Amino acid sequence: MSCEHLICAQCSNPVVEGRCPTCREARSELHRHGLSGSPVLVLAGLVALLFAALVLQRVYG
Repeated sequence: MSCEHLICAQCSNPVVEGRCPTCREARSELHRHGLSGSPVLVLAGLVALLFAALVLQRVYG
């Protein structure tokens, strides 16, 4: 979800412009969620890499 098409209920301006404190808070909250997914994806990638290494060690071992 992005804030490009959202309209603030308090100031009736696009949230992406961040004209009032409510807009700025909503914009930062939306963008914060995008960053919280990154560590989870990195951890999942590391687990998959470890699993692949263990499988390869058993096969070629």
